[in-house]
Amino acid sequence: MGISFGSFEGVCSTAALVICPLLGTSGEGIEPTCYSRNVQIGSTLIFQPSTCFVHIVAICMTAIMIYHIRSKYTAVGRKEIVMFFWMYMLIELLAIFLDSGVIPSANVSYPWFAAVYTGLVAATYCCLLVNGFVGFQFAEDGTPVSLWLLRLSCLTVFGASFFVAIATFKSFASFSPAKPTALFVVYLIWPILCVAIYTLSQLVLVFRTLDDRWPLGDIIFGISFYTIAQVLLFAFSVTICNAIKHYLDGLFFFTLCVLLSVMMVYKYWDSITREDLEFSVGSKAAVWEVKDPLLTAGDYDEDSTSNYHGGGTAASLVGGVSGNQYYGAKGGYPQGGYGGPQQGGYGQQAVYGGAQRGYPPTPERY
Repeated sequence: MGISFGSFEGVCSTAALVICPLLGTSGEGIEPTCYSRNVQIGSTLIFQPSTCFVHIVAICMTAIMIYHIRSKYTAVGRKEIVMFFWMYMLIELLAIFLDSGVIPSANVSYPWFAAVYTGLVAATYCCLLVNGFVGFQFAEDGTPVSLWLLRLSCLTVFGASFFVAIATFKSFASFSPAKPTALFVVYLIWPILCVAIYTLSQLVLVFRTLDDRWPLGDIIFGISFYTIAQVLLFAFSVTICNAIKHYLDGLFFFTLCVLLSVMMVYKYWDSITREDLEFSVGSKAAVWEVKDPLLTAGDYDEDSTSNYHGGGTAASLVGGVSGNQYYGAKGGYPQGGYGGPQQGGYGQQAVYGGAQRGYPPTPERY
């Protein structure tokens, strides 16, 4: 069955979407032609086990990406883009419970969770769309204006999408599961539109403001993974499912390819942002220590260490021995010359510039 605008009959007969058990004219949902095998753990039947595994991997990978984004303290658009990944992580977490059947589709709470899921999906694509214009600096990134514009946009889209979804599931306000045209636009058309606008905006950004063309590779890979995900889910899901004998279906590859495309969004953002290391506090700052060897010991901190310090005294350029040792602070020549009982000093009582000095020698001493 082909896909027609405003109808989920063809879509749900091919792909096992979250909203499919709540749509259709029969009142019992639309069952896909082929779907992956279920797994029973104890007394619990787990649907789509392979897809749930990808959801868990996606959550772990997203956590890693969020950590790296938050560590780039001075990168452009850091606070805006990290919101996109938080929302994507929340979608994957909710999808685990809905895809696996932990929340049964016959449960009275399932429509509400499915409506929240639909609203989050639409809001996440809205977040991606708004992030596409952050680089143009219409509003200074990281400021309350930029952040609240993003938050209010996502909140508005979430509220509208949630209302459309729950109204369609519950058949009120002239919405109906048999004619889910508005839900079709929110769930399928809106994401594709957001991805297209985001891609075009980033192409303009790269060609007009960046000297480096390597980020184009991230954009190409990202849009390629997203396109492959749509094709595998809506065109070849049944073929894949039958060929692999129900072990996997198109939803598994769709979820995997969407994860790869999200990773390309991170890779692209990371490639076009450069952290200002002068103001970075994410890594240990280099400590620069300049020591003048002609300074006296009083000019140094007692905790300061140096290879030029000798016995806790000030450093000297001469052979690593302190200037106080040479200029009489610790003694003069011994009475019996070198090798006597007072080796190693220039006179115990000599003071530089005093009546009896150790260096330079005086005629009275020689």
